[in-house]
This record gives sequence, structure tokens and C-alpha cells, in this order.
Amino acid sequence: MKLRPPAVPLITVDPYFSVWSPADRLYDTDTVHWTGKKNAIRGTLIIDGEAYRFMGDGELPVIPQVGFDYNALSTKYTFKNEKIRLEACFTTPLLPENPDIFSRPVSYLKLSAFSVDKKAHDVSVTISASEELCLDTAGQSEVVCEKVDLADVVCVKMGNKEQKVLNRSGDDLRIDWGYFYLAICGDNASTDFGKKELTEVSVCADLSDDVLVLFAYDDIKSINYFGEHLTSYWNKDGKTIEQAMTEALHSYEETYLNCEEFSEGLFIDGVRAGGKKYAEMLELSYRQSFAAHKTAVTSDGEIIFISKECFSNGCTATVDVSYPSVPLYLIYNPELVRGMMRPIYKYARSDAWEYDFAPHDAGQYPLVTGQVYGYDKEKNIMNYDMQMPVEECGNMLIMEAATLLADKNCDFVTEHMDILESWVKYLIKYGYDPENQLCTDDFAGHLAHNCNLTLKAVMGVASYAIINKILGKKQVYNEYMAEARKMAASWCKRASNGDGSYRLAFDRPDTFSMKYNAVWDKIFGTKLFPEEVIASELFSNFKHINAYGMPLDCRSDYTKSDWLVWTATMLDDDDDFERFVKPLWDAYNATEDRVPMTDWYFTTTSKMRGFQNRTVIGGLFIKVLRHIGKLDIENI
Repeated sequence: MKLRPPAVPLITVDPYFSVWSPADRLYDTDTVHWTGKKNAIRGTLIIDGEAYRFMGDGELPVIPQVGFDYNALSTKYTFKNEKIRLEACFTTPLLPENPDIFSRPVSYLKLSAFSVDKKAHDVSVTISASEELCLDTAGQSEVVCEKVDLADVVCVKMGNKEQKVLNRSGDDLRIDWGYFYLAICGDNASTDFGKKELTEVSVCADLSDDVLVLFAYDDIKSINYFGEHLTSYWNKDGKTIEQAMTEALHSYEETYLNCEEFSEGLFIDGVRAGGKKYAEMLELSYRQSFAAHKTAVTSDGEIIFISKECFSNGCTATVDVSYPSVPLYLIYNPELVRGMMRPIYKYARSDAWEYDFAPHDAGQYPLVTGQVYGYDKEKNIMNYDMQMPVEECGNMLIMEAATLLADKNCDFVTEHMDILESWVKYLIKYGYDPENQLCTDDFAGHLAHNCNLTLKAVMGVASYAIINKILGKKQVYNEYMAEARKMAASWCKRASNGDGSYRLAFDRPDTFSMKYNAVWDKIFGTKLFPEEVIASELFSNFKHINAYGMPLDCRSDYTKSDWLVWTATMLDDDDDFERFVKPLWDAYNATEDRVPMTDWYFTTTSKMRGFQNRTVIGGLFIKVLRHIGKLDIENI
């Protein structure tokens, strides 16, 4: 039995160009944006003059869906009646080492028809798309459509008549500028557009041979980067969307084979690291995490990889969202982690940031113009109580060390050693016993003396030591590693419950929490914490596991999927790891919330507590990261 996706990824390009099926069968309901708002793309099959529906809602009879599968980059459906078998394959080529391709806003649907009764049939296909794909809400504004002249395909585009590029930011919002493109390559291809209840564009072709459909979106400008409106990576040198679509069309066969090869390798790595069910969760999480980012290039030619904090508050380049997501990118392209950090460094060095600790975010998507979390617009001040000082300093230091270990490229980190030094000193001063403050689990509220937050401080100090070791500064390495060991030894005494388990907070005996921040001690091989301490804590966790996983801590029965896998990753035995994460697989498989993978749900019911389509689901890859061992300091 393969994991049943809570929602099925179809088009996964970026936070705006994102289309999913929230059902087991592609025709059970209309397709939606990741937010759940309708983004209807419909598919109709004409067989010997009779019309059947295979995608989206409607009154036509369906051609029954008889097969479904997915891997990291493609989603595949099979439909069959007594005459025809239809195969449909959606692919978004998010190949991590090739930003020209993964940032290109073009997604594929390949359609193939085969006779079942061995008779000849006249078969054609029509794909239509609603104005909902280029507006925040249907009917918001007048939509304009026109045919597009492209070689080897027929193409039509539609967009808001009122083009207000980068006009606003927010969370539960969809794009309302730029143009959606729909193209088809096949015999007797044609296009159409018009207004029924809503404006629609459509393409049609005979299915005498394979048909290739292209979905594309030209957002014109993608990111407001501290006042500068940036294009995406794919068109940084002036490439047009028409050129990009033509390239995508002519390279489909090669690109698809590369996608299949990548997906197979990802699955194999997942099985080797954590078993088949773990690998299936990785297959499902990959596109979601990647496509919750936008890839752009600054005027200095530097790549930025901008996340959206989906269904949280819409923050962008959020440090404590990047931190849990980085395992995926450390494996496949560490430069993207630097792309996450660049906006934070730029903002932290600006006059607008007045604190001696790291910022929480750099804006609200797609406006990367300065922190919005905790910002009081009326008073024009930043609320200190809403900051996450220890959290974000530790996150930035750990990400820097991990990225440096991943590829040994010292150029980036040397530009920021002064600010990293100020952040590590902050951790030493305040990290032993953090004051009443927020951490990344801010939904649980403020907490003083947070044991897991001190673990982050310990690993942040150790990360600074590792950075200096790689840079050849052995004395600095020894100094800060000694400090990290001192902090770790203090933690072991103060956090202990006395029975082999460790507390939620230093002043709260007989409490528990996931100690997920300690995973870096295992990955880096720093050995700051005695094996018996980690082992006894981990095995005490098993008694808290409910039907759908271990709660985050003793305050509620909800959990975080990323932190659950991080905690499990510290287990040295593969069977123990699989036993720990199986309830997470069960939760995704059973949940009635048909949305892109949540990372915050109840362990007793599998019901979503909040959050969906967030990049943090890339954190599930951490077991693979530990398994391959590329970040062990013994490799320095």
C-alpha cells in the first residue's frame, strides 16, 4: 500500500503558480490552489463523438480512473473504459542542480491514448483553465485573453486587465498580475477562449499520437527586494516566456528522463536511510517544499531562494522556516541555502534592524522589504516581545556551518564573520537559560527556560567553532567548542528529570518535549552530549507516542512532522527510526484534511491543527542527510 496523498501535486512551480487535486480521483472535484481556493483546470476526452470527463468537476460522465501513482517530480493517472485507456502524466521539472530549469515557470501534462478493444477510435482531448489562475478571486477584475504565436504549438494566454505588478503581500492570497499561458502540441491542435460563468481559455488536439500540454505563468516581476523589483532566475538575462516555453517543449523527452532518474535516486536514498514508508513521504514532500520558494537573482548576480510562510502569516525568508527546511537543500544544492540566508544578512546590516540578534524574517511574500513579524504599523516600532533572539541566532549559525560542511565553499561565510561573531556571543550570553521568549514553535506561546532552545544555543556555538575550523582558525575553534561542551554539560544536569528523560523547561520537572535541536550533534559528529543521555531521552519518547505520532511536548497532543522526524533521526537503530515515524505516515494516509502536507496536526486524530504547503516539510529529508554522512566534521 502506497501513501495516499492528502492532496495531489499537479503543477508546482512557486507559491503563486500551484495547482493541486484535493481528491483520490482527478475528476471528483475541481483542482485548487494550495490555499484551497478553486483554480479549475478541466480535462475532457472525446471518444467517437462522445464526451467524457477525466479532470475536474462537471456534468459529463467520467471515464473511470483505474490507476494512480506519483514520485518526486511527476504525478500519473490512468483512466479506462471499454474503448480507450488514457494515461496522463503531470511533471514539474524541479531538478535541484539546474536553476535555469527549476525556476522556469513551465509545467507539463503528457497525454497518451490506447485502444482497449483493439478497434480504431477517433479520440481528442480538450484542456480548459479558468480565470481563477490569474486572479486572486474569480470575478475580481476583467480578464483579457489572446492567442499567442508560438512555433510547433498552439497557445493562448489570459491575465488581469489591471496589471498592478507586485501590488501587495499576504498569506491567503493568489497572484492577480502577469499572464497564464496554456499551450498544446498535437495533431489538429486548436485554441479557444471566452466567457461562460467565468472567463476560460482552452486548447484541443487529436489523440492519434501523444499530446503534450504546457502550463506556464509569466509574473513579469517576481520579488520586491528592498525596493528593487526582480525577475526570476529563468529570465534574468531577458529571456521571454515564449522562448522559455519553446525550450521546455523541445527538451521535454530529455527533461522527463532526467526527472525520472532523479526521482528514482531520491526514493532509493530514502529507502536506504529510513525504509519504504519514509521514502514515500519524501516523494510527496519534495515538490511541496521546493515550490513554496521563488528563485530570483539580485542586481549583484547573487541567487536568492525566497520562501513563503504558507498559511502561517505569509512571512518571507523566515529564518525559523528556512532552518527546518534545509536538509533537503543541503543534500541537493547547498547554494540554495545561501539563497535563503542572503536576505536576512542584507536586512540585519541595514539601519532598519537595531538589535544585536538575528531577524525573524525579511518581509511578507512577495515583498522582501524588512521584517513584518512583531512589527506595529501604527506605532512604527518593532515589538521586542515578539522576537525570537536565541532561536534565530542559533538557526543562522547552524545553517552556515551545515552549508559550509556540505560543499566547503568558504567565500560566502567569510563575508559575514563579523555578524556571526556578534550572534554567537549573544548565544553564549543568553543561551544557557533563555528568558521568557518565543521559539520557532511560537504557536505554543512564550516559554522561559526552554530546554530545547538551549540545545539550539549549544549547537549554534558549536557551529561557529566548526566554521572557524574550516577557515583554519584552530584557536578560535578550540575556544568555542570548549564553550559548547561546557553548555552541554550544564544542560545535562539542569534538564534532567532524574529518570533518564529530560524536561520541557529547566524549572518544570516531570515534563517532556522533543529535543529535535540536538540532531545536529549526531549529524556534525561533535559528540557534545553523552550517548547515554541522548539514548535514554529518545527511548523515553516512545511511551508518549499516540496513534499518529509523538506530541511536540506535554502541553498538547499536537505535533510537528518536521520535528518528529528530526527526533527520530537521532535513533541509531533503523528499526527504531521506522517505528518512530510510521505513525506520521499513518497520519498523512488517514487525514481527512485534503490539503498539501501539513506540518502541524493532532497525534490522536490526524486532524490538521494548522499550516499547509509549508517549505518546512523539506525537513523530512534529515534522515537521508545523516545517513549519507556528508556533514560529519571528521570529513574536514
